Amino acid sequence: MNINAKSLAIVVVVMGAAVVAAYTVGVSQSKKENTAIPASTPAAPQTGTAGTIQANASNAGATMPPAHPPMNMNASTPPGSPSFTHFRVGNRNVKGMVAVDDAVWVGTSGGAIRYDLKTDDYKLFDVKSGKLLSNGVFHVSKVRENIVLGTYGGGMSIYNVKEENWKNYNIPDGLADQFVYDIAEDSKGNYWIATWSGVNFVPNGDLDDAAGWKTYTVANTDGGLPNDWVYGVEAGKNGEIWFATEGGLARLDNDRKWSNWQHKDGLGASYEKVKDDIAYTNDPAKTSKHHASQKAEQGIGEDIEVGFNPNYIVSMVISDDGTVWCGTWGGGLSHFDGNKWTTYTTKEGLPGNHVFMLNKGKDGNLWIGTNKGLARFKEDGDGFVVFTKAQGLFADNVFSMAEADDGSLWVGSFGGVARIKNYKKL
Repeated sequence: MNINAKSLAIVVVVMGAAVVAAYTVGVSQSKKENTAIPASTPAAPQTGTAGTIQANASNAGATMPPAHPPMNMNASTPPGSPSFTHFRVGNRNVKGMVAVDDAVWVGTSGGAIRYDLKTDDYKLFDVKSGKLLSNGVFHVSKVRENIVLGTYGGGMSIYNVKEENWKNYNIPDGLADQFVYDIAEDSKGNYWIATWSGVNFVPNGDLDDAAGWKTYTVANTDGGLPNDWVYGVEAGKNGEIWFATEGGLARLDNDRKWSNWQHKDGLGASYEKVKDDIAYTNDPAKTSKHHASQKAEQGIGEDIEVGFNPNYIVSMVISDDGTVWCGTWGGGLSHFDGNKWTTYTTKEGLPGNHVFMLNKGKDGNLWIGTNKGLARFKEDGDGFVVFTKAQGLFADNVFSMAEADDGSLWVGSFGGVARIKNYKKL
């Protein structure tokens, strides 16, 4: 797919014309559960207090589900109980979040927001402010001391925390593609950047040395990287690098040997197991040549005309023990211990089989964001504790999460964010 075609894809995503990837899910569900108040995009970084973007039960237009818990502490709420605050971001997805010191960075399809936990003030950074090259922010993380944004069509934007300025990197600077999904730093200080056209390797993390950048693709790895659409990258426990792609899981060992695994090896649940619980009935292959070719190459039968691709890893995280968790597009949650795969679906208690987000909590717990709620394993490991709108989420589609220094949990969905205090009491 060329650059012009990818630029067109941005328009398709924003308009919700087709469910072709996880990014579009919130758009397709907005007709059912969007309570967001559309927000205007300012010409400069917007600043204000939380009251201008915060919604609670008393706000006009806010629709609370039956038996919704209190959104803020009050006289009727016992001290120490969970409390909920909703922040609206308009008709936008919240695809990435990270908590750094006394701030939470929220990446949306309308720019990035920095929320100050101490003052309840916020700033919006977007194209009109002159800070970003694309408003579609997919990834947000802290790398070394800086904030990194991966965008749809605008490459990678980096905020220097000390100098309080932005710098953008795109194809002329070495990026394999202007669509950036993830970044990781390995134990040697090298950067790995996941894009739509392969993986960038940046020696010593020196982003300004374009000559030192290298790109890994299906072609130059002899198929070791199973697909050029790389959705996630993580440094492993023993120095290896893991890659989540649309065509399966890949690993690059210390000796530069590639390995990969697909559905045929155990990744994702079988169609027979999940077919009754598929949430998206539109077949992406009918609206995108890219997805049609992927479907054919990966052996997904033409009779499967719904949103199901167990090879498509939407989210990934490495556990402290070095094992890998993969969230798939309709095939549930898969765990790989290096030899054996184990998959969890709605049949095992997962709220949804489209797993958009995986996050390793500060306490070691694995958080799982799905199309039908947020989940974590029960303490005995048997089944899941599930959180939905009924427990305080802004919406049931969960794309991102962050744990702030004040002990609150931030959960991003389409249209807004839920901030949950004392969430461990839920």
